[in-house]
Amino acid sequence: MTRRSETLIAGALVLLAPALAFTKPIAFADGTTVMLEYGAGTMTEAQIFYAPQYNYSVGGGHVEFDSAESTETVRVTYARLNYLLHRWNLESAQANAFVWGGAGGSTGNTFSARQFTVNAGAQADYETRLIYASMKTDLQKASAFSIRVDTLQLGVAPYKHDSNQLATWFVVQARNYTGGIQNGVEWAALLRLFKGGAWIEAGVTNTHKLQAMAMFNF
Repeated sequence: MTRRSETLIAGALVLLAPALAFTKPIAFADGTTVMLEYGAGTMTEAQIFYAPQYNYSVGGGHVEFDSAESTETVRVTYARLNYLLHRWNLESAQANAFVWGGAGGSTGNTFSARQFTVNAGAQADYETRLIYASMKTDLQKASAFSIRVDTLQLGVAPYKHDSNQLATWFVVQARNYTGGIQNGVEWAALLRLFKGGAWIEAGVTNTHKLQAMAMFNF
């Protein structure tokens, strides 16, 4: 990924910020969710999902992996189903558990034929008005490769916010790639802002690369 591409992606995320919403695989019934993520030049992903009901959504995505350890590249386009296993509405907090699965096709520069690829993953999160935590694992697997991305986020808010106020979060992210994409855990410091359903988070990794994500619903 070139520096010019990084700049264009960062600009696109900023332009999308006024329309963003919560970073969940399922947002609300009869809603469409679009997500963009730029992962420090190693992973770039776009997704779109429609939720007929509050507890599941269907759609697809495209993810590109560019190894930081070699010249290997993998491109996966997939369709999948997201399902809300359980939601805990607590007195001053909310917690969620999601799973997903699907399939698609992939190409890469280390194999010739297009590969049938399976996508599977899970996410658990917990949030109050002052503390946020999430764990996510996502697997893309074909006969020619197996890449798993494990992401942990821990966040704190400097003040409590109401639904009509700007919420600010300082988030630390730890991410691990398997499949020869990157050696060791990648750390990132992120700033997250949202108000009235508008959401964006961006920051830098321990190797001084851009990490950014945006999601919006309509």
